[in-house]
Amino acid sequence: MSSGLVTMCYLGSTVLFILALGGLSKQDTARTGNLQGIAGMGLALFTTVFGAVTANIPILVGGLAIGGTFGIVLARRVQMTQMPELVAILHSLVGLAAVLVGFANFMDATTRVTGVEGSIHEIETYLGILIGAVTLSGSVIAFGKLSGRIGGKPLTLPARHWLNLGLLLIILWFGRQFLVEAEAGGGLTPLLIMTGVALVFGVHMVMAIGGADMPVVISMLNSYSGWAASATGFMLSNDLLIVTGALVGSSGAILSYIMCRAMNRKFLSVIAGGFGSGDGKPAAASGEPQGEVQSIDAAATAELLAEAKEVIIIPGYGMAVAQAQHTVNAITKLLRDRGVNVRFAIHPVAGRMPGHMNVLLAEAHVPYDIVLEMEEINEDFPKTDVSIVIGANDIVNPSAEDEPNSPIAGMPVLQVWKSKTTIVLKRSMATGYAGVENPLFFKDNTKMLFGDAKKSLDAVQRALQEKAEVAA
Repeated sequence: MSSGLVTMCYLGSTVLFILALGGLSKQDTARTGNLQGIAGMGLALFTTVFGAVTANIPILVGGLAIGGTFGIVLARRVQMTQMPELVAILHSLVGLAAVLVGFANFMDATTRVTGVEGSIHEIETYLGILIGAVTLSGSVIAFGKLSGRIGGKPLTLPARHWLNLGLLLIILWFGRQFLVEAEAGGGLTPLLIMTGVALVFGVHMVMAIGGADMPVVISMLNSYSGWAASATGFMLSNDLLIVTGALVGSSGAILSYIMCRAMNRKFLSVIAGGFGSGDGKPAAASGEPQGEVQSIDAAATAELLAEAKEVIIIPGYGMAVAQAQHTVNAITKLLRDRGVNVRFAIHPVAGRMPGHMNVLLAEAHVPYDIVLEMEEINEDFPKTDVSIVIGANDIVNPSAEDEPNSPIAGMPVLQVWKSKTTIVLKRSMATGYAGVENPLFFKDNTKMLFGDAKKSLDAVQRALQEKAEVAA
């Protein structure tokens, strides 16, 4: 395959990746965007294997076979509810690839150049390994937090900001040493030391972030993985890796900004350390008890839903854990058959990763046109007969608006308490990731449906089904 044809194919892949990003920005075009992304990657892979690679074909085929097998196994076994931790661990693999490629490129004598061009190449190598190492260790810690293997509570070491500054200065110092020694044909020792420091930096950075900020962490690591891939492209002089890495890096950075804005958080404050206990346990008691909760059972819940004209469903991570999205869709169909206007309200940081709830609802085939973002639906709660919150906490907490000293003060939230009746599905009265109590649970128009969300909603579905059969 000629170099011109390779360039044209890489350009086609880039266009497909851009179209994929555009398609994934909307739920009704997400499936098409996915297909465009798959086509772009398929074209890039085909072009690389049959056009750019000229040696070591057996090793390449073996790597493709191993990686493809792992990919197929993961695609078949991983549930939608496990997507956040899957995304985190895949980010770590991108970081690992950047580190390995950087060292292989540096130790390959055939790629060594001198002069200004050599210095630029060495800086590219140093930065690629640095970003890759931070992405690798940070993503592994994020995977541990998301999967429950590591507690969600932020690790706030004494003088942690000074520690981060010290690690950064060490990285800069050894960067200088690396450039000096690389000119003389060495540089491996400072490169290895920097890699170790970068791994520690990634661990400390993510450990200091609380569970409430995990959606921002996921999008941030997504950005890091993109820049790592782009740096790898510079090391290998591969235009496609440079461009696609920059696309992923910039889109991840924009998404991180959007997530921070949705939480009324500053990006730097998230990196410096998250808020709240993040372990799902009640925070330390503050003040007098806020009141008594009103419990409700599945039959009464079904009765309220059946009699309503306007219903808004707010899904949260509890729905994902219980894998109740399909039951939610069945209830939606039953209510819509009765003439009830059912819609879904999605908070930008609901769940464990950006778009988590949208993905689950799409998997359950909930119609796209009734799934609305917070800004589109928040003003409609006063006109709503019943709002049903499924395993969400911080995103429906009125303290964000009413208590200036609350850890989540100023965070935009879904104003479900303005509905005529609010039903909250929870296993217990435990706090959310932010570790703060929720006054919503004690309001006069709020009723608590305790228990596993899937079992509770199954009972609600049966009650609604019986009503439909009687009516028929």
